[in-house]
Amino acid sequence: MSELVGFVGLGRMGRPMATNLTRRGFRLVVHDVNREAVEELERHQARGAASAAEVAAASSIVITMLPNSAVVAEVIGGPDGVLRHARPGTLILDMSTVSPETTDAMAAAAQAAGMTYADAPVGRLASHADRGECLFMVGASEADFARVKPLLEAMGTTIHHCGPVGTGTRTKLVNNYLAVSLCQMNAEALALSQRFGLELEKTLEVLHGTTATNGQLKVNWASKSLIGDIEPGFTIDLAHKDLSLIVEAANTARVPMPLAAAAREAFSTARARGFGGRDFSAMGDALCDLAGIEKPRLKSTPSHEG
Repeated sequence: MSELVGFVGLGRMGRPMATNLTRRGFRLVVHDVNREAVEELERHQARGAASAAEVAAASSIVITMLPNSAVVAEVIGGPDGVLRHARPGTLILDMSTVSPETTDAMAAAAQAAGMTYADAPVGRLASHADRGECLFMVGASEADFARVKPLLEAMGTTIHHCGPVGTGTRTKLVNNYLAVSLCQMNAEALALSQRFGLELEKTLEVLHGTTATNGQLKVNWASKSLIGDIEPGFTIDLAHKDLSLIVEAANTARVPMPLAAAAREAFSTARARGFGGRDFSAMGDALCDLAGIEKPRLKSTPSHEG
C-alpha cells in the first residue's frame, strides 16, 4: 500500500494493532501522548510524530484508537485536531468506543471539510490484538469500506461491515452491553457457588453443559481471573465507561435497560473498592471481596486456550 497511514492512540489495544500494520508492510506515521509507545513503533519502522496535527498533515488515512468520546472529539475535531490539518479526501477511521452522538458529529464535520469518515470499533481482547486477531464492526460507505479493508485485515481476522457510518459504533454498544453485563452475572453466580461451598470445577462443568454458559465465563474468565490473572486485557474502568455509554445511548433512544443500569452501578462499586484497573473478569473477585467470600479459582490451569 503506497499511501501513508496515520495512527493516533498507541495504548494497550492501539500499540499492537499499529505494530501489526507495520509487520504487514504498511507505511505508518504515529502519535501518542506516551512517548515510549511512539518510540516502540519507531523500532518497527514507523515514523513518529509530535502531534495528531502532524500525523494528519502527512497521511491520506488517519486511524484513531482513543479512550473516550471527549478525547476523540478533541483529537479529531479540536483546534489542533485532524480535521484542521488533514487534506481534503483524507479518510478518518475511528476505532474507539464512543457515543453514537460523537461518531455522528465527527462524521458530519469530516464531510463538511471534504473528507470521509468510518467507524470501526474493535471486538475481542488485548491478547487478540497482540496476535492480530481483532474483530471489527465497521460503519462506512462501500467505497470507504473497500479502502480500509486491507488495513483491517492486517490487524484482525473478522470484519463485519454493519452498514453506513455510525452502525459500527452502535453495534459495538450492543455487543459490549452483553459482554460486560455477563461479567456481573457471572460474578454473582460464582459468588453464590462459593458461598454454597460448591466445587468450582464441577459447577463450571454443569454451567458449560447448559444454556447458562457464556463466552465470558468459558473463555475470558477461564483464562484470566479464575486462574488468578487479573492483569487487564480490558479494565473494569473501561467496562464502566462502556456501560455508561450504553445507558446514555439507550436513554436517548428511549429504550429502557434496567439491567444495564444495575450492572453499571455494580461496576461503580468495584471501582470504588479499588478494582478499576483490573481485568473486567475480576468482577467476581470484587464481589467476593465485598461479601467476604473466598475468590473463585480453578485448581489447575485449563487446557484450552482463552
